[in-house]
Amino acid sequence: MGQSMLPDLNEIAVFTRVVQAGSFTRAARELGMPKSTVSRKVSELEARLGAQLLRRTTRKLSVTDVGAAYYERCARIVADLDEADRTVTQMQDGPRGLLRITAPLHFGWIGGVVAEYLRDHPEASVEVVCTDRVVDLVAEGFDVALRFGAPSDTSLVARRLGALPRYLVAAPVYLARRGAPRAPADLAGHDVLVSAGARAGEPPGARWVLHRGARREEVRVTPRATANNLEVLHRIVLAGVGIGVLPAMRCELDVREGRLSRVLDEWSPADVPLHVVYPGTRHLSPKVRVFVDLVRERLGPALRGRRAGGAGAGRSSA
Repeated sequence: MGQSMLPDLNEIAVFTRVVQAGSFTRAARELGMPKSTVSRKVSELEARLGAQLLRRTTRKLSVTDVGAAYYERCARIVADLDEADRTVTQMQDGPRGLLRITAPLHFGWIGGVVAEYLRDHPEASVEVVCTDRVVDLVAEGFDVALRFGAPSDTSLVARRLGALPRYLVAAPVYLARRGAPRAPADLAGHDVLVSAGARAGEPPGARWVLHRGARREEVRVTPRATANNLEVLHRIVLAGVGIGVLPAMRCELDVREGRLSRVLDEWSPADVPLHVVYPGTRHLSPKVRVFVDLVRERLGPALRGRRAGGAGAGRSSA
């Protein structure tokens, strides 16, 4: 079929309104068009179809049998288009439909934010997928992500929420066996457990950079084990194999309950930034915009409080 034979939705909408109005004059008034334009649109539609749809007389407008059959289908099309427009308008009024979120494993804070979002927006639903894998938001159909580390995909919008502190930790059984390091340089003689993933913030080449106020020391270490998953690394540290670096949100409960001990607690690795990330788009949907605003409102102050309060800043939900 050539391009000239493709349906013209404008012609269809005008024809449908003429039939519903019962006259060209009334249809033109309802459509806000000149009567001549309305008449021309219907004539062009009949010419394209090669069929007479309306009978015109000076006093009366009637629909042919072919026109009646065509109108029945066109009326459904126009109604569907009107419904589509209403749906978009309604969805722009506030969060509606499914919001798909990806977040790091064991990031328990997200649960409270999701609950508040659902409570405030009864027409919205949420799917949360927790993984330490870097998800392709567009390819996998996700709306928003929470991610540690520096953003690398420039096609995504990243809003910084804050940063999470990290601690040097070890199991008491390891420290009883090997002794506790007294200075950063002592780490070179210890069994250390290293995160292999850039998302954990570790510099390449098994270097640990530690900070104490304005002071900075870099220590080269020889890993006893490496892991690209924080859950695995956490379990190895708990087993007493060596000293590791873990985010405070993962290990502060273990520290308070004695399963782990802080090592060189005056020194710490650099904090890990946390971002809320979503695909860049000219028209951000309300469901994404409202959730992003809520995350920034709730998690930003919590992260700042955790930085100020350290390991004693309340029970972790992670």
